[in-house]
Amino acid sequence: MAYNSTTVPSHHHPTTSASHSHGEGMHNMMMHMTFYFGFKNVELLFSGLVINTAGEMAGAFVAVFLLAMFYEGLKIARESLLRKSQVSIRYNSMPVPGPNGTILMETHKTVGQQMLSFPHLLQTVLHIIQVVISYFLMLIFMTYNGYLCIAVAAGAGTGYFLFSWKKAVVVDITEHCH
Repeated sequence: MAYNSTTVPSHHHPTTSASHSHGEGMHNMMMHMTFYFGFKNVELLFSGLVINTAGEMAGAFVAVFLLAMFYEGLKIARESLLRKSQVSIRYNSMPVPGPNGTILMETHKTVGQQMLSFPHLLQTVLHIIQVVISYFLMLIFMTYNGYLCIAVAAGAGTGYFLFSWKKAVVVDITEHCH
């Protein structure tokens, strides 16, 4: 089959002007590839959720800020639930050399969680929610809108400040490899 130079290609490039989009979903929207501060035609996660006024941007800022705070709180809550749901499996004792040729016994507690249990099912559901929220926050940041990026960062920072101080750090004083 010979190529005819007058043949019009049957495919449509997304780089053509928006006036020729023929309903392909472009809706005269440009995706920013650099950071900007604005509130006109800012698409937020869904095609029908478009910010066009300063008031809408302020509302979106607060919502995104709270979502980022919730994400940080959810991470800490999951860690706390995991610690509470762990069950003791066994104690392991092992001899270790002590001072002056003596033998000491070190005991280590092994903990775990049962796979087919309500706590594990709850952890799984909370993990799914956490992953979805994290992707939403990433996509919001990828709008490159300065206001929304600040909302994500400030919300995450505030959430960490408010919730992480409750995070218990367990230090095993018998651990030899610090």
